[in-house]
Amino acid sequence: MNGDRSTDRARLGLLAWATQAVHRGWHVITLRPGDKRPAGHAEQYCPATGRCADGHRTPEQRATTDVELLVAAWEQAPYNVGVATGPSGLLVIDLDTLKPTDPKGTPDGATSFAALCERAGQAAPDTYRVRTARGGEHLYFTQPPGVRLHSTAGRLAKKIDTRGWGGYVVAAGSTTPDGTYTVVDHREPVPLPEWLREALTVAPAAVAGPLRLPVVAGSLAAQAALEAECAAVAGAADGTRNTVLNRSAFKVGRFVAWGDLPRHVVEEAFQAAGESAGLAVAECRTTIRSALDGSIRTARPREAA
Repeated sequence: MNGDRSTDRARLGLLAWATQAVHRGWHVITLRPGDKRPAGHAEQYCPATGRCADGHRTPEQRATTDVELLVAAWEQAPYNVGVATGPSGLLVIDLDTLKPTDPKGTPDGATSFAALCERAGQAAPDTYRVRTARGGEHLYFTQPPGVRLHSTAGRLAKKIDTRGWGGYVVAAGSTTPDGTYTVVDHREPVPLPEWLREALTVAPAAVAGPLRLPVVAGSLAAQAALEAECAAVAGAADGTRNTVLNRSAFKVGRFVAWGDLPRHVVEEAFQAAGESAGLAVAECRTTIRSALDGSIRTARPREAA
């Protein structure tokens, strides 16, 4: 490793956390230095060369337990450490903290989880636990045998997400501008309790009628387009979902450029649609923002009626 001593120490420290994860049997991915996003390119920018010559390889597909590959990677940069939860046989419950924009009285993830345990008549499980940079918590469990639990957002309760197949978590030792991810319980992850498995596998009640979103005055055509494209994303076939999300968000971006729809409404609607289709939270967010940025940048002036 070449460079100043502080950078080299950071690389060695992060590499140590990555190899510890591998020794636990977990599949590691590189995250951008000082960031929570995966290193490498997103699908919409895939060059279709090198490791992607046969098709774009997602972070989950790139995850590895090969220590030699990890050493080679961390020789290049002080990457943060990510754990691909599905291939690692993990289901991680993410207890979020509150944001300044949350309404007064909103419970944080830890409070919601405590209430969830109380309603189920169960004690909070003791398992491998990591405190996040912003003060939240990641509770690690092993996936139930014979079940592939995917990531969810808010399904268990407000401010509680889960990371399973199709997702990843930022691992202990990683640092962002908000702070460092630290282990607060070193025990091995325990099996996901049956009552939590049932809460994540029981099919939610079907929603009657089309997707409903906030109506914006003077934007009926834009609203109809947003609903139609979100429905397309939610119903996309496996293997095409991110592509459909990118295409649909790009289509709707022109209405944001024309002032017919607030950008945050569009982002939230597509985020919900993408997650309902099984896409990872971070993957959705990246794709949506990139597609909207491109659409807004290239949108032509509205044609006069």
